[in-house]
Amino acid sequence: MNRTFNVTKEQMQGNVPVTVLHVRGWLDAQSEEALLAEARNAYDEGARYLVINLDEVDTLTSAGMRTLQKIYKIFTPQEEAYKVAHVKLCNAPPQVYHVLGITGFLQSIQNYETLQAAVDSF
Repeated sequence: MNRTFNVTKEQMQGNVPVTVLHVRGWLDAQSEEALLAEARNAYDEGARYLVINLDEVDTLTSAGMRTLQKIYKIFTPQEEAYKVAHVKLCNAPPQVYHVLGITGFLQSIQNYETLQAAVDSF
């Protein structure tokens, strides 16, 4: 397992411009602020649709889930919370997908099998 955390940003064009955050390593208490800072930075730069690519996330802890929830709140206007998803996930490995499923995250933040499918879903 790779505990080293890294996040990179990419712009993609679907029906709308989409910012993609590629996350690598452990998404836990030690990495939560780094991911949150990247998401806030993207939002401050004008991003309104975000995909978080989880394909290289080895471990997702409760702190990591809290970070995903905070990012969801940054990108999703309160009046649209149940209408339009502004944050999507993709490529969650089985162990991460399982945690997202049993905690109920997948009810509000969808996971797609490919990055392109997530981008095209906006």
